[in-house]
Amino acid sequence: YTLRLKMDFDSSNPNMYDLMAYRIKYVPHPHIGAEWCIYPTYDYTHSICDSLEHIDYSICTLEFENRREPYYWMLWALDLFRPKVYEMSRLNLQYTVLSKRRLLKLVDNGYMRGWNDCRMPTISGFRRKGYTPSIINEFCSSVGATRANNVVEIEKFNAVARAQLGEKARRCMAAIDPIKIKVVELIGFTESENDFVFEVKNSPTNDAFGSHMIKFTRDYFYIDRDDFRMDNMGGDYYGLTPNQHVGIKYVGANVHVIKLKYDEKDSKILSEIEVKLDLSEGRKKPKSHISWCPSDSVPCEVRVYGNLFLVPEPTEKWEEELNPKSEVIYSSALVDPSVMEIVDKCPYHESSGKILEDLSGGTERHFQFERKGFFVIDIETTKDKLVFNRVVSLREDVPSKPSTQKSAKEIEKLDARKALQAKQIALKQARLKISPENLFKEAEEYKGLYSAFGEDGIPTHDAAGEKLSKSAIKSLKKDQAKHVKALKVKAMKEASG
Repeated sequence: YTLRLKMDFDSSNPNMYDLMAYRIKYVPHPHIGAEWCIYPTYDYTHSICDSLEHIDYSICTLEFENRREPYYWMLWALDLFRPKVYEMSRLNLQYTVLSKRRLLKLVDNGYMRGWNDCRMPTISGFRRKGYTPSIINEFCSSVGATRANNVVEIEKFNAVARAQLGEKARRCMAAIDPIKIKVVELIGFTESENDFVFEVKNSPTNDAFGSHMIKFTRDYFYIDRDDFRMDNMGGDYYGLTPNQHVGIKYVGANVHVIKLKYDEKDSKILSEIEVKLDLSEGRKKPKSHISWCPSDSVPCEVRVYGNLFLVPEPTEKWEEELNPKSEVIYSSALVDPSVMEIVDKCPYHESSGKILEDLSGGTERHFQFERKGFFVIDIETTKDKLVFNRVVSLREDVPSKPSTQKSAKEIEKLDARKALQAKQIALKQARLKISPENLFKEAEEYKGLYSAFGEDGIPTHDAAGEKLSKSAIKSLKKDQAKHVKALKVKAMKEASG
């Protein structure tokens, strides 16, 4: 059953005919059960609630524009205060969806951890991922309000996050996918120098952040797997390779590869690198210095988030366009012990043992993993398990020069393209030796295509004896005219040469 309003059937707006005010449903309510069965509609209560709450400006998205007339009619009929109504376009972001039905399906079908999943475009999702109110507000201010339907680049959002967290996030070193580095040879070290302790600033630009101590043991340490490759990509890769040394931050020593060790169960997985450390005065300057993690690093889980979808603007087949790598979990990551200065101060739930969510909107729990990106402590962190979420990556370094080394597939494609170009040039040169009347009889690309020709050399029948259409003959005449023009240009060049 429904209760409808008697409005204006002569209006050009269908929403002004007989708007539904109440629905009567004899169905148990999720919260109050069967105690109540009469429910007011949004269209009926929207304007009344705004007026009773003394709302000055009622702001909504463009799809509600045709609801403005019944909004004011309701207030006129009840003689209530009329707020001002404004409609604007929805703030659509690339690589996500804002439809509540689609978001509900993402959660119900198990694509997401819940409504506060870091990939969800919800306030709880943004907060969990590490976007602060300041980041969201600055982004919205930079975009502005408009009535034009548009989709905002996700990189604009990320740029605001980088700018703010770059000033506020504490620095530390981490190895998201660590490789153990075993030191087997030392050059330039004294016998008494077993361990080195370095004072590292928590922020390179703000002394107010203070500093922390980090210990380097010369027996072993860890680096990230991204900082090692088997070759230097023709000089474009500045990390560690079997034939290219690097420096290690703060220590200053050069690292030279001596031996690679692979996993016993899987021979393709590199598990350990034996190296030589060179701290001598005359050592060669390295191309780059990489970050590292000490032997007493803290184990943690790192969740690296990417775009939720593979395409900027998901279509009706949006479920097929979900990015299977939108969340990549590194369960064996390491982070330097300085982070525990912050973690130990965090309160925990007494029952679940999980860390309490930070609702302050600050950046106390944010870190910049050096050369990796910005991260925040996740709410699934316990005293036994430390979990980080990546907020946003750092800007990618621009190579100092273009890569000169190509893969076998790229070389194959390049050779095929060159061969095709050479063939086209040879055919063109051969055509310039053929008269216009014999073009379609002798030119290589036309041989065998036609069986009969007119007096002017234009084909009249195809190879099967079928008569050509008028449009096909017209097209062939154009090709012959181009050939005549090419012959004239050739004759002029020969005459002038």
